Amino acid sequence: MTTSGISRRGALRMFGIGALGVAGAGVLGACAPSGSPSNGGDPKSKNFDFTSWSLNEEAAKPSIEKIIAAWEKAEKSKIRAVSYPYNEYLSQLTLKLGGGETTGAVHLDIAWLAAMAQMGKLVDLGSVVGKGGYTDVALKSGTYDGKQYGLPWNTGSIGVIANSQLLEKAGIKKHPTTVEEFEAALGELKGLGGGVVPYAAATKVAQLKDIFPWMQTFGCKMLDGGKVTIGDDASVDAVTWYKKLHDERLIAADVDRFDARALFGQGKAAFYDDAIIGKGVTSAQSKDKTLADSMQPMERPVLKAGDTPQALLWGGVIAIVNGKGQDAATEFALHTTTDQTTTSEYFSARALPPSTTAGLAAPEVAKDTFTTEWTQKITRTATGSPFWQFAQNAQIEEAVAKQVQAVLVGKSKPKDAMKQAGEEVAELIKR
Repeated sequence: MTTSGISRRGALRMFGIGALGVAGAGVLGACAPSGSPSNGGDPKSKNFDFTSWSLNEEAAKPSIEKIIAAWEKAEKSKIRAVSYPYNEYLSQLTLKLGGGETTGAVHLDIAWLAAMAQMGKLVDLGSVVGKGGYTDVALKSGTYDGKQYGLPWNTGSIGVIANSQLLEKAGIKKHPTTVEEFEAALGELKGLGGGVVPYAAATKVAQLKDIFPWMQTFGCKMLDGGKVTIGDDASVDAVTWYKKLHDERLIAADVDRFDARALFGQGKAAFYDDAIIGKGVTSAQSKDKTLADSMQPMERPVLKAGDTPQALLWGGVIAIVNGKGQDAATEFALHTTTDQTTTSEYFSARALPPSTTAGLAAPEVAKDTFTTEWTQKITRTATGSPFWQFAQNAQIEEAVAKQVQAVLVGKSKPKDAMKQAGEEVAELIKR
């Protein structure tokens, strides 16, 4: 892997903007000259910026503004809040950081941390992270290339949610723990009729990266010692199985995360994949006001008893930019992610699980059975994607997704599709 930094051209590639698209990206890059130095300024300044996409969201903004206001009052400092919409956030931040315009604390999706760290502008927080009491899995979410570039803010995962009402109706008394048991349960659920989709799995390209945990379940490492392993027997077995579920109508065609939430909310799906926030989002959209009580976290079934259940790590970290206000920004990040009162209030407002042992044990969090069970059953064994370290991660996910979809619609055989996917991914990581 490269750790020497990402050029402006590499940053643009990250978002699918090629040479012909640079002109269209002029608004983003006009104030971000290539090769600009880090922001400079006094590292000990009490004033700094805090950049977060959540400040652009109506539901999240008040909670974060409260944290900022409390810090300003206690520390007699000034924090300049900066935000971009989530879908534009990474491209904007990359260009601003590359141009030396971003300072202070930066909120990052954990999937973006490696790409940001490779730019060489973030502070190694290894000297302060020991003060936080973070869980082991949370610490890993903020680590890249052996260094701690992010303080974990909220740590969760993407896993399987089950509808206990439908399971009970189908006579399924406990969650299936193996792939074989899972498939048998899906068959029982299909027998309910009434338009029930047993497993509202992703089948649209936009969300088919959800196949990755299933590939890992079947034994595919995806990336092993720098070598792409997609195309091996395990990946072929996983996609063959997925195709079988599709053909037997145990999963449905043309489903993405939004479709899955809608089906689940209508009581038409027994299982679907989502982040831990899925309970709140899906139950809020459902006409069934008792649905939340039926939503249960479920460990992803394993191929054979004793295997480790697979889940994708999910969450956010706060990173610090070298230069102006970095010391105060570091203390702010530490406070925001570890102060128990702060993390409990933030959880109460947004249902995002804290990243510290003490935060998870706080009464406000511990009494939430869904969050507690999710943390113990799913997040405990969650890992990040091995492809997050590459600027081409989005293209990698799309390349695999297109090949999986080709299998589902009968345009390609699993072995041929996975061989093609592996070759395309291998080429992408060379760029």
